[in-house]
This record gives sequence, structure tokens and C-alpha cells, in this order.
Amino acid sequence: MRGTLRPAPVRTATGADAEALYALSAPFMRSGALRPRTVADYRRPGERFLVVPGAGPGGGPDGGLDGCVALRALPAEPGHPAAGLLHNFCVREGRQGAGLGSRLLAALLAEAARCGLRTLVTASTGDGALFLRGGFREIPVALAPRGWAAGLDPSRGSRVFALALAEG
Repeated sequence: MRGTLRPAPVRTATGADAEALYALSAPFMRSGALRPRTVADYRRPGERFLVVPGAGPGGGPDGGLDGCVALRALPAEPGHPAAGLLHNFCVREGRQGAGLGSRLLAALLAEAARCGLRTLVTASTGDGALFLRGGFREIPVALAPRGWAAGLDPSRGSRVFALALAEG
């Protein structure tokens, strides 16, 4: 009898995951969906990466990862207190469409709430369908935190999304 594979749980990444985070993200960096980063960038303090370890055929071999997303608190600005940035969101090809992105997003929203963040922002060069399903709404760049929005590259054609989190 063939057993079913239980999905790996979402967990917080550690410094030991830096190379696996880089390997998972590299195809997305090559395609232009993610900005280039180095292995050292994945060890940077102040960023919380949530990951889904490889979980079977097509999953991350040798301790690889099937998905990741990062959360970084942004400096407070007038009109944007306690805002957070959702970034480096990717799911390994072959594992997309299996619900990993939704699981990662739910875990990140819970982490953002635990951190006391009131708003999340993100940018995507894609259609943003996962964000829209998750309650985000597309906003003009002018409504995003200025310090973060100033770093967006208009040539990438990114769409900006925001989500107001429930107050505790």
C-alpha cells in the first residue's frame, strides 16, 4: 500500500538555511522575478524567513527547501506606523499549485501580527493573484511607505500591494 506524503511544516529559517534559501531563490533571481541577492544576504539580521523544507519527489533534495517568504519591519513613517515588508516569496517549480504559497502566506501573516505590525506591503512583477486572494489590495506606489517605495525600480513593472492587519 502506498502511503501519502505529509506536507512539511512551515518553520522559521536559521543561518544554516542561507545556502538553501539562495538555491531556492536563484531561478527566480535569474528570471527577474526576484532582485539579485547573495548567500550572505540570507544571513542578514532583521529579516525573518519562513520556509517549507523539501517534502518529496520534486522537492528540495539534500535538505533543500520547497518554499520561502521573508518579513522585514520597515522604519516607522508618518502615515505608516508599524509597517512590514513581505518579500522574497517563492515556491520551487514542481511544487507550485500545491498550496505551499498559501501556507507560507498564512504563516507570515501570523508572524506579522505577533510582531505588532499593522500593515504589510509587497511588490510583485507577476499578477499578484495570491496576494489578492490573501486579502491584499493593489495600491498606487505613492501610498506605500516612502522609504521602501523609493527603492522600487520602475523598469521592473512591479505592482504594489498592501494589507491592513487586524489590531490586537
